[in-house]
Amino acid sequence: MDIAWTALTLSLKVAAWATALNLLLGIGTGFLLARGRFPGRDLLDALLTLPMVMPPTVLGYYLLVLLGRRGWLGEWLQSHFGVNLIFTWQGAVIASTIVAFPLVFKPARAAFEAVDGQLEQAARVLGIGAAGVFFRVTLPLAWRGILAGVLLGFVRALGEFGATLMVAGSIPGKTQTLSVAVYEAVQAGQDESANMLVLITSVVCVVVLLAAGRLAPGRIARH
Repeated sequence: MDIAWTALTLSLKVAAWATALNLLLGIGTGFLLARGRFPGRDLLDALLTLPMVMPPTVLGYYLLVLLGRRGWLGEWLQSHFGVNLIFTWQGAVIASTIVAFPLVFKPARAAFEAVDGQLEQAARVLGIGAAGVFFRVTLPLAWRGILAGVLLGFVRALGEFGATLMVAGSIPGKTQTLSVAVYEAVQAGQDESANMLVLITSVVCVVVLLAAGRLAPGRIARH
């Protein structure tokens, strides 16, 4: 039971960090591609969407090549800062962030593209600066799509398995998330532990979906 709650706590921490990072990255890249017109925009969009269709184990392999001790980034971090991201919960955060990123980025871009440009132009005519237009006009009008993407990204990060297992491993109490703990319990023939972990995972997912329903703009407006 202690292993289950430890895995749940770690999963929630990893998913929260991954969602926070994706909120910033998703809004930034979504707005850039929604408003920007530059060569290679379609290629950049395809590359940013790639984690949605690429097998998580392939992403995990790429991360190992990049962040491993022999990888150019991993070697640089180790030699300059003494930082090793492989087999750490921070590595799990990076893996979950990349896997869940398209689920935040794509809805954010669609939400920004749906904002009426005339409203933004009217704000500029009234003397509001670019930052003011974004935070006072564009972002409030796009928040429904952004919220939907953030919730999807959180659930995806919470259930991430393949890339996380390859990058962070399965160290109980340190890197073993709920999904990885379920896999280890099934592999070891520990049916009771597996059932408990699956039940906890299912309850958490239902709670998140209920929270998403409560946070829906239509529900807020009615209340």
